[in-house]
Amino acid sequence: MRNIIIIGNGISGVTTARHIRKHSEDHITIISAETEHFFSRTALMYIYMGHMKYESTKPYEDFFWKKNRIELVYDFVEKIDFKSKSLQLRKSESLSYDVLVLAVGSKSNKFGWPGQDLEAVQGLYSYQDLEGMERYSPTTQNAVIVGGGLIGIEMGEMFHTRGIDVTFVVRESSFWNNVLPPEESEMINRHIRKHGFKLMLSTEIDEILDDGSGRAKGVQLKEGGELDAQFVGLTVGVSPNIDFLKNSELETGKGIKVNEYFETNQPDVYAIGDCAEFEKAPADDRRPIEQVWYTGRMHGETLAQTICGTKTAYQPGVWFNSAKFLDIEYQTYGQVSNQPDDETEEHFYWEHEKGEKSIRLVFSKSDNTLKGVNLMGVRYRHEVCDKMMRDKWPMKKVFQNLKEANFDPEFFKKYENELVGMYNERYPNEQVKVGRKKVLGIF
Repeated sequence: MRNIIIIGNGISGVTTARHIRKHSEDHITIISAETEHFFSRTALMYIYMGHMKYESTKPYEDFFWKKNRIELVYDFVEKIDFKSKSLQLRKSESLSYDVLVLAVGSKSNKFGWPGQDLEAVQGLYSYQDLEGMERYSPTTQNAVIVGGGLIGIEMGEMFHTRGIDVTFVVRESSFWNNVLPPEESEMINRHIRKHGFKLMLSTEIDEILDDGSGRAKGVQLKEGGELDAQFVGLTVGVSPNIDFLKNSELETGKGIKVNEYFETNQPDVYAIGDCAEFEKAPADDRRPIEQVWYTGRMHGETLAQTICGTKTAYQPGVWFNSAKFLDIEYQTYGQVSNQPDDETEEHFYWEHEKGEKSIRLVFSKSDNTLKGVNLMGVRYRHEVCDKMMRDKWPMKKVFQNLKEANFDPEFFKKYENELVGMYNERYPNEQVKVGRKKVLGIF
């Protein structure tokens, strides 16, 4: 019987433990310094907003772990000795492993701003971050959120439910334009302002100001001027939480270097989830570091197969992500660049006249097949978009069957006919009939 230790009780680590237990009798230990039990990290905002209690965010009852013979250790790993295969813990005795899984997640980015370590200056990633927001909210009238991304949107929405004024300070010229194409990014600019947030674009902070007691009182802008803020949210992305591993024998870059089997350069040591950095991206539409909930789950499922004797390479399939910009749902599939390339791509972009819904289809000019989909305020079926890209559907076939992708509730207005009309305008010799039924047997 092997002693398997997993550091980190997020979706990656817990999924690994669960799937190992399905196939082996090995001794499994999960170590975490964040919480005693696994919880849904995506629910942090709903706890703050009063929609859920922390207990309701735990997918498994507390007895689940003992019943499945998975030992939980609530402690912090200070050092790993890879030669002796042992871990040094802060509160407990050291532990030895036969197999070690590093699922240590991410931490909020900081960029050396003076005052970034003051009280009431933080990101939104961990349960401790949620506790910090709760602690400082009663004495916060104004919050400044630095950065233009999904975490910043969540933090802003959370503060708004408490009547706290929020100002976004975004270095870029448009919100999240390092990911979104210009039209979608501009839509989000409008939407943020419509909901009563202040949005300062092409603006950077120079310093976070101290109120004299060690707490933030505002920010100094590089362009001049100050903003009052009793809370400063740092939401300029996250990075692998590997500082405690930097001076060890473990090979690291931005994250922990792994191959397609999640193997590191140390024997019997694996890394998965937010902290893993693939030496070679697992697919053309994938990045070396994947920091999304569902990919973390896939990492855990795949690694468990290898640990249990069936060596399995990670094959993630078509990229997918979803989120919300306040009340606009966002979905993306495959490859959609923030800067469309007219030489290699054909874009069909439709936007509703009210400016809060859009559909973008991206086709590769080299083979005329669907390359990516961006949706704002419209929902498509995952299995349909996945099949269209996996099976390399040509443009005409996509438009012939586009209605089958729509997953909005019954009685919602559908807009696919308008995209078909755009296609027919561009390709008058390749007409697609509006309202055509799906091709039988493809779904």
